[in-house]
Amino acid sequence: MAKNGRDATLQERWTEVCKALQETIGRNNFVTWIEPLQPRGLTDGVLRFAVPTRFIGDWVSRNFVPQIRAEFERLGIDVARLEFQVARKSASAAAAASGGASASSSAESPNGDDTALPGAALDGRFTFDSFVVGKPNELAHAAARRVAEAGAVTFNPLFLYGGVGLGKTHLMHAIAWELNARHPDKRVLYLSAEQFMYRFIQALREKQIMDFKELFRSVDVLMVDDVQFIAGKDSTQDEFFHTFNALVDQQKQIVISADRAPGEIKDLEERIKSRLQCGLVVDLHPTDYELRLGILQQKAEHYRAQYGDLKVAEGVLEFLAHRITTNVRVLEGALTRLFAFASLVGREITLDLAQDCLADILRASESRVTIEEIQRKVSEHYNIRLSDMIGPKRVRTIARPRQIAMFLAKELTTRSLPEIGRRFGGRDHTTIIHGVRRVEELRTADSQIAEDIELLRRLLSN
Repeated sequence: MAKNGRDATLQERWTEVCKALQETIGRNNFVTWIEPLQPRGLTDGVLRFAVPTRFIGDWVSRNFVPQIRAEFERLGIDVARLEFQVARKSASAAAAASGGASASSSAESPNGDDTALPGAALDGRFTFDSFVVGKPNELAHAAARRVAEAGAVTFNPLFLYGGVGLGKTHLMHAIAWELNARHPDKRVLYLSAEQFMYRFIQALREKQIMDFKELFRSVDVLMVDDVQFIAGKDSTQDEFFHTFNALVDQQKQIVISADRAPGEIKDLEERIKSRLQCGLVVDLHPTDYELRLGILQQKAEHYRAQYGDLKVAEGVLEFLAHRITTNVRVLEGALTRLFAFASLVGREITLDLAQDCLADILRASESRVTIEEIQRKVSEHYNIRLSDMIGPKRVRTIARPRQIAMFLAKELTTRSLPEIGRRFGGRDHTTIIHGVRRVEELRTADSQIAEDIELLRRLLSN
C-alpha cells in the first residue's frame, strides 16, 4: 500500500506540475518534450522518468530541468536531480482519451513500460466511423482502410492530396486511431511537415542529429501531413528524402498528404517527387451534392441529440448541400451555427431561418468564381489566347479547352445555360449542353482530362 500510495501521489503531483508547465513553456514545447515523460519514482531527491528516446531525455535534461524542479518545489517536494531512462518496449503513438488524444500520449505496454512518440495531436472526432464516404472520396477511403489494417505493405507511400476541407487530415487521423486499436504494439508517428522541420532544426542546433535519425527511422508507420510545407527548404528536404528511403528499405509504411499532386508541388526536389509518385497517389475530389447531403445528414443527427432534438424543416439540408459547395469545413461550420442559433432563440430550423442566419456564407458561396475567371484560368492552363476561347475557331486544340471551360462554368457558377452561352461569344444554350456532356464523357474515359479538370477546380477555389 505504501509503494502504491507513493506512486499515486507522485502521479498526482506530476499532473499538477504538467498543468503549470504548459503555461510557462508553451503548448508546443509541452506536447513535444514534456508530455512523453512518464514518472517512475522519487527516491532520496532523485526523480526518475521513462522516456521513449534518448534524444528526448537529453533535450529535457538540457532545457527544462530547472522549470520542472521549481514546480515540484512549489508543491513542497524537494527534487535534487532528474534521471531519464529509455523504455525498452514501445506502445502505440496514440492513446485514447476523452475528447481526443495526442500522438505523444502513452498507452500501457504489456510489460508495464509507458512509452510514446512525440507526434502531433490526434483529434478524437476524426475516425473512420465519422467519415462520410461518397464517390469523390471512395478510393482515398478504401486506400486508407487498407493501410490501417497494417497487413503487407502493398503501396508505399500512400499519398493523399486535395484542396482544403476535403478530408485528407480526417483520413490521416483515422488511420492512426485504427492502427492504435488494431496493433497497439506498432510505433506510429503522425506529425505535420512543419513539425518535422522544426524538430530537425532543433536537432541540428543541439548537435543531436543522430538521435533525430534514430527517432524517425525506428517507427513502423510514419505519417506526414501537408508535405508541401518543406518545398524550397533544402536541408529539410534532404533529411526527409533519406528518412523516406530508410523506412521504405525496412518495409515500413509511409502516409503523406498535400494540397496537390507530387508533380505539382513547386520547389519540391525532383528526387522526392519521384519517390512520392512510386506508391499510390490518390486525389480527394471536390464534394458532390450527394456527399455534401450525406455529411449534413450525419452531422444533423449528432446535433439533434446535442441540442435537444431540434426540428429541421424539410428541404433545409438539401438547400445547404446545393448552395454551400466550397468545402466540408465551411459546410459543417454553417450547420453548427444554424443549430446553435436555433437552440438559443428556441425556433425550428426552417429555410427562412437558414437564409437569415447564414446570409454571409451564402453570399460568399455565390460570388466565389466568375465565368471570366474560369475562361482566363483555362486559357492559361492550355496556353491559348482568351480571344480564341470565346471566338469562332473550332480546331481541337481550342474547342476542347472551350468545352472544359463551359463545363466548369456550369459546375462552379449559378449562371443559366443561356447566360453561359452569351459569355462564350453568343453561343446557343444547346451548344453549352453538348460541350458539358462531351466533357463528362471524356472525364470518365481520359485520365489526363480528369486531372486537368480537378487541377483547374483547385486553382479556381483558391
